[in-house]
Amino acid sequence: MPLPPILEVGGVLISTQILTERFCCDLEACGGACCVEGDAGAPVTLEEIGEIEASLDAAWPYMSATAQSVVDKQGVAYTDVEGDLVTSIVNGKDCVFTYYDTLDPQPSTFSPQPSKTPCCLCALEAACRAGKSKFLKPISCALYPIREKHFSGGLIGLNYHRWAICEGARKRGQELDLPLYRFLRAPLIRRFGEAWYNELCEVAAMPEFKELRS
Repeated sequence: MPLPPILEVGGVLISTQILTERFCCDLEACGGACCVEGDAGAPVTLEEIGEIEASLDAAWPYMSATAQSVVDKQGVAYTDVEGDLVTSIVNGKDCVFTYYDTLDPQPSTFSPQPSKTPCCLCALEAACRAGKSKFLKPISCALYPIREKHFSGGLIGLNYHRWAICEGARKRGQELDLPLYRFLRAPLIRRFGEAWYNELCEVAAMPEFKELRS
């Protein structure tokens, strides 16, 4: 029987691609392009804006002078053309919290080892990893390439955003046989809780998902 394109898990609608797509970020391949590609900043909530402002002093040394100037003029976030709150950007492109380095500040279990390849990294995350603040990064950044959508009545949907710049991540995910929902275990738990994530894993363990390869 064909898999349905959308499933409901714990009251959240999810694309089945989140369970079947193999994915693992590879900074050597993409250079952190998702921080600078596009025409708007990362979606943020009002609560996150408050946390970002509280972490700003710690992140400030990692930010470029141009980014600091943008924040001085318009703050850490703005409302985009679609009416969504997003992080401020530099030159209509880079997130103000983007900084460039040759090392991943703290590679995760599945991230590549630090290399000499220049990468776009996150000033907020760097400050948090260094123990200078408590806010890691907006949940929209942590969940990418999963994108969250809100519907009327409080219903939430999760979609997989397929982007050409993430081809290296898909290749690496295939090599590791690592499903997207496993790669994003920590941010999914951060957003929806461990009980919800365990329910998601139970659904993914169903034979039709275990046998399927993207």
